[in-house]
Amino acid sequence: MTVEEFWEFVHRPEHEPRSFHLIRGTVVEEARPERLHGVVAVRLGSFLEEYARRIRFGYVVLASGVILAQNPVTVIGPDVAYFTDVNRFEDLPPKWGDVPPVLAVEVSSPSDNTGTTNEKVRACLANGVKVVWQVDYEERNVTVYRPNKVMEVVRESGELTGGDDLPGLVIQVADIFKLPGGRNPPPPTSPPAGS
Repeated sequence: MTVEEFWEFVHRPEHEPRSFHLIRGTVVEEARPERLHGVVAVRLGSFLEEYARRIRFGYVVLASGVILAQNPVTVIGPDVAYFTDVNRFEDLPPKWGDVPPVLAVEVSSPSDNTGTTNEKVRACLANGVKVVWQVDYEERNVTVYRPNKVMEVVRESGELTGGDDLPGLVIQVADIFKLPGGRNPPPPTSPPAGS
C-alpha cells in the first residue's frame, strides 16, 4: 500500500471512528483508547506546548500521522509528537508530514498489543526520531528510548529531560499522572435528603 492509498483507506466513511497505522506496508488497527490514555496524552502535550512557547521553537501534535518511511511504507500516529521542521502555521503540511518528530510519545493502554507498540517504537528509532517516550499509566513510569542507547525506565519519582535533543525540557513524571489542579477532584456529593 502506498502513502496515497493508505490516506484514502483511513479516510473512508466506514473507517471514521477507527485508528490505523501502516507499519512496513501492513495495515494495523488499534483499539480506541481509554479515558486515562487521553488524559495522559493531553497532559504531556500541554507540557510540551509550554516548552515550545518558552523556547519559541517547534510545535506539538496529538495523534496525527507521520510518514516515517517510503519503502516499505510506514505511517504512524504517535499519541503526542514534538516537531521542529517548521516554525510558522502556514508551513505546516496539509496532510501527513514526512519529517520525523524529534520526540514521539506512545501512551500504553491495557488494550494495546505489545508487539504493535514495540514495532512503532522500532520504526521511530530506525527512521530519524531522536527520543521515544513510552508511558505506562498503570505502572506510573516512562520508558525512554534513544537510537543506539540502552532504554531507561523513569519511575514516578523521577523526571524526564530532553537531553541534547530538546535542551531545557524537564517534566516531573508524577505530574503526568495528576489532573491540572494537582490532585484528583473530590467525588460528587449526594443531594440533601428531601430536595
